[in-house]
Amino acid sequence: MFERPRAGERAVLVNVVLESDREQDNPREFTELASSAGAQPIRTVTVKRVRPDPRYYIGSGKAEEIRDLVASEDGELILFNHALSPGQEKNLEHLCQCRVLDRTGLILDIFAQRARSFEGKLQVELAQLAHLSTRLIRGWTHLERQKGGIGLRGPGETQLETDRRLIGIRIKQLRVKLRRVDRQRQQGRRGRHRASVPTVSLVGYTNAGKSTLFNTLTGAGAYAADQLFATLDPTLRRLQLPGTGNIVLADTVGFIRQLPHDLVAAFRSTLEETREADLLLHVVDAGDPARRERIAQVNQVLQEIGAGDVPQLLVYNKCDLLDGRPRIDRDEDDRPWRVWVSGLNGSGTDQLLAALSERIGNTTVEGWLCLPVDRARLRGELFDRQSVKREYTDAQGRWWLYVQVAQQELERLCVVNGVECKLYPDSDREFLASAAQGQ
Repeated sequence: MFERPRAGERAVLVNVVLESDREQDNPREFTELASSAGAQPIRTVTVKRVRPDPRYYIGSGKAEEIRDLVASEDGELILFNHALSPGQEKNLEHLCQCRVLDRTGLILDIFAQRARSFEGKLQVELAQLAHLSTRLIRGWTHLERQKGGIGLRGPGETQLETDRRLIGIRIKQLRVKLRRVDRQRQQGRRGRHRASVPTVSLVGYTNAGKSTLFNTLTGAGAYAADQLFATLDPTLRRLQLPGTGNIVLADTVGFIRQLPHDLVAAFRSTLEETREADLLLHVVDAGDPARRERIAQVNQVLQEIGAGDVPQLLVYNKCDLLDGRPRIDRDEDDRPWRVWVSGLNGSGTDQLLAALSERIGNTTVEGWLCLPVDRARLRGELFDRQSVKREYTDAQGRWWLYVQVAQQELERLCVVNGVECKLYPDSDREFLASAAQGQ
């Protein structure tokens, strides 16, 4: 038994390479994570294993070696670049007599430092408590059973049970508060939909330069720094596109490999901005040699949060570091699919705005849309956007809506609701007359 230290910055980093892991961890990224949390890395230990050890994750011999290293280097903290089970974390702390933190706990700590808004603090606290609730193990003296005395003996309650009960109560309170904030966000999104204002969301791997590019485009002055997870709280700004009109540009939190599930769950309302966007600007660090892997990892997280089907425009940022000129790359259909820019000096932003105007556009289409009786949700969404000008019901009970709406918005709504996106002109009287009779 020992008391867990409340502080400690001198950290020994442990990176385990497993044969079964196809995507090997990046030691440099792990070092940046540790530095972003405020730790002072003093030594990095790389361990190769066929499979994790059930007791220490790294095996008893290597665990004792790390214990001796911590003692000789005056280490105060051990950071693992992997997720540890509660038992493994407790066993390592008991052996090394210092605090042990896994990758999930490290990322949660960074998020706790970065949270500034009321919503962000609630989300981080919820994720921390959800993670902590699985780690209430009686490995420390403050969790020992409460002692009795004369007149005080009874069934009582262990400190462990008390902590678990208090955490459960606090989690319920946080979820109630976050539901209120979520309703406010939904009201804002409904207002933008009614006004037919497209939303573009910046996504990408952490430290790819999203906030710098966001500031260059909008002049928002959002916090930007050369560190992982510099931006946590989402920022929305209105942006004027030449020849198109206004859009809403959203700067969101960066992604990372093995993003903790507790964070994804806690940030559900924030990530809703990404899921409901009309277009994603996928910002990529053009100078990163592992940019292909980073793109795949971001797309994997987008799939997890339900935004995998949202259209994307790749933005290769920091092209000035490669002596590359700003340009627009087009696909076989002559549509922009990648833009090379530099968010730091602003080069390429004109090309980016032009590509955005081309991809978003405000081409308005109108005509008769036929909806089956089981597609009432799509009908309601079109009415919410004030896009329905006329309506009637045919002999088969189908809805015929004369809509006037942005083409890309209509296509997206039809895909989401599983409806054929086909409009019939008002001039086709013969067809509409036969349709009304159910022929």
